[in-house]
Amino acid sequence: MASDGRVGVILTGVGKRYDIVSAFAEHAFTIAADPSPLAPARYAADLHVYPPRIDDPEYVPFLQGLVEEHGVRAVVPLTDLDIEVLSRADLPAFVPTPDVCEATYDKYHCHELLLRHGLPSPPTVLPGEEPERFPVMVKPRQGSGARSIHPAADRGETEFFTGYVKEPVMIQRLMDGPEFSIDLLCDMDGRCLNAIPRTMIESRGGESIKGTVIDDPELVELGRAVGEALPARGPCTVQAFRDAEIGLGITDVNTRFGGAFPAPMYAARPGHTYPELIVRMASGETIEPHVGDFASGHTFTRYFWQLELDADGKPTPRDIVADGPKKPRGT
Repeated sequence: MASDGRVGVILTGVGKRYDIVSAFAEHAFTIAADPSPLAPARYAADLHVYPPRIDDPEYVPFLQGLVEEHGVRAVVPLTDLDIEVLSRADLPAFVPTPDVCEATYDKYHCHELLLRHGLPSPPTVLPGEEPERFPVMVKPRQGSGARSIHPAADRGETEFFTGYVKEPVMIQRLMDGPEFSIDLLCDMDGRCLNAIPRTMIESRGGESIKGTVIDDPELVELGRAVGEALPARGPCTVQAFRDAEIGLGITDVNTRFGGAFPAPMYAARPGHTYPELIVRMASGETIEPHVGDFASGHTFTRYFWQLELDADGKPTPRDIVADGPKKPRGT
């Protein structure tokens, strides 16, 4: 426990995820670890620290020191970059085993992993292999944020984009139909506690900024099946299309919180938001699965805000409007 009696939680790579950090800070002594002094989410935490780079040999010892000093019982990464590092460390990290982390970080290996578990993944090949049909998507094997993803209508375009993208790529069937994400949470034994699907109305840079939580039993079951097959430990986001010809196909699995974190927060019943459940598990409580227990129909639409820092890099009480963001007016 932290000195104030609350459970200690470290969130790594917090960046601009003010929403996630502030949600954890409602229930735990929260430590934001990010090397950037301008990461806005740092200022939502009880304590913010500057860790070494992830590839620095001192990165894990730095976190271990925080665990010892503050009685931390949960370490939760907010980016893809250190998930595998944390999985191999002696830390109370809410991440899968190293082999699962390694497989899901490489999208082609993730495709193979899904197929081994009998889970739907669109037809996918590597450069030099012939796709079963066109059009396709040329996408980085280790991409994030929708970086360098290019649709290709035929073999010529596929060969062009394969050479144009300056990193290893794979070639995946271009899925038709609507896209969905499923935000799920598993316990440390890999049991899926809940799986909450949402539409992908609009995304920017790979991050959903508009979406609606939906009651779709097929997607709920798909999320549960993925979480328990891997198995996941902690948060996980599954992205899928429902293609008119082949049905559901999983295009990505991220073993961390998704960009549309507000969606499962709004949908979960009181006491069962994912940050609350992680804090309860970190306290030693066993949480019973309640898959499908959420409220549907809620739509989120996200916007930007900011902090002012003074000459010493500390937040000021000022904002561009009095008292910060205003509550919505009217109906």
